[in-house]
Amino acid sequence: MKLPIAILAGIFAIIGNIPYLRDIIKKRIQPHPYTWLVWTIVSCIIFFGQIAKGAGVGAIGSGAAEIFTVIIFLFSLRYGFKKIRAIDTVFLIVALLGLIPWYLTHDPTISVIIAVAIDLCAFAPTVRKTWLDTRTETPMLFGMNVLRHILMLFSLQAYNIATTLHSIVMIIMNTGMTIIILFKKNMDPESSSG
Repeated sequence: MKLPIAILAGIFAIIGNIPYLRDIIKKRIQPHPYTWLVWTIVSCIIFFGQIAKGAGVGAIGSGAAEIFTVIIFLFSLRYGFKKIRAIDTVFLIVALLGLIPWYLTHDPTISVIIAVAIDLCAFAPTVRKTWLDTRTETPMLFGMNVLRHILMLFSLQAYNIATTLHSIVMIIMNTGMTIIILFKKNMDPESSSG
């Protein structure tokens, strides 16, 4: 029963990411390249940490999302958000410095905990950017991420910190992003005209 749920989680990764890529190319949204660079690295760490700690088919959603994360990062270099602020660079440096303890440890659980902390730092530039200009993001990706992570939790073949922590934190963060985008677009009708 876990395999169909895991496959559905992978499908939600595709459903959320393909329109997001389309919106990037059509210049409807602007992903923050710093965030997507860090997410590319962190998602890889989390995917392999989940595999190492027995997630089994439950890691299908992480693997599918990682493919799109790399693609979105590459697209963000050309079509992404260009108004980089000093605070964005601070969060990027903090996130990248967080890779040092990850590299020094050989424990998948500690690696995932560090990666999740880095992931939270990487979210900051995107949250700031979206709060200031809601037109730079769309709720579809973040909403689908919530559904994907919920399904991933149900499809795991082993439950421990390494396999569950990332999904729990991402459910919270992606729900928050979805609410911010929808709230701000409803408060400012001009921002939904992008």
